[in-house]
Amino acid sequence: MRPIEIAQKLAGGGRVHELTGIERGQSANHVFRIWVGEGTRIVKLYGTPARERREFHALEALSALAGTPQLVDRGLEGDVHWAIFEDAGRWNLGALPENPGLARKAGGILRAVHDTASERITNLSRGMDQEWVAVDFISTLKRLDRYRRRLELPSDLLADAREVRPPFASDPRSAHTNPAPDNFVVDDGGKVTLITWEWATVAPPEWDLSKASWLLGMNTGTQAAAAFLEGYGRTLDQYQLDRWIVYHAAMELVFRVERSMDAAIGTHDLYLSEFRRAVAASTLNADRVE
Repeated sequence: MRPIEIAQKLAGGGRVHELTGIERGQSANHVFRIWVGEGTRIVKLYGTPARERREFHALEALSALAGTPQLVDRGLEGDVHWAIFEDAGRWNLGALPENPGLARKAGGILRAVHDTASERITNLSRGMDQEWVAVDFISTLKRLDRYRRRLELPSDLLADAREVRPPFASDPRSAHTNPAPDNFVVDDGGKVTLITWEWATVAPPEWDLSKASWLLGMNTGTQAAAAFLEGYGRTLDQYQLDRWIVYHAAMELVFRVERSMDAAIGTHDLYLSEFRRAVAASTLNADRVE
């Protein structure tokens, strides 16, 4: 059955609307809003069984936390795993005007996740620690170098990037790993829910905190980023943040190039601009002591 047909079956005759995303390919998820009775729910069809297993395990571990998706049902249709969730809202922090109050709530949700016992969210004994971050940081820059000409990246910029020290990572905790603004969903009453838990694992809290505050600041506004950190209860030193931004921006550029080989990335792309800025700031402060 096609994804839309599975969603229609689960809707039981109710209306179905596909929610679009950036993910594409055979292993992509498909997400739908369905109308059941007088309300709506979200249907998620997983691109691979492993994605469903990881998300279900994470949501089980976090079931007591406010601000996480509420699972209604799950099952299998042919070889496609599906799940039905309560509808957490039609808006997200990335689509709404800058709202420090909502950003503050989002920061509190992420802090609660990080404070959850890590052994509940994954069976990994080590996870993404400082050594893992250091190795992957170097590997990511090497992968980015493959697309230097397509991205119109000067060779001296990548040479400078390779001189940036890997970002500092404290001991791993339960982590979301992609707390982007679009993953903080908001309902009409202002309730915030952090969705998309397929890649939850144990990771340094700085990974989530830097990515969330950076993307909020870049896409929404500096007040929202500051409010997010306030809600979380911690700030990040700008030098440390810039090194994380070098890492996150490089990963995003690699992700987009490798999955959209026919799409052009302009030289004024925000991620390219942020990569350049963060590399310059990190090399300027390279002599700083941790």
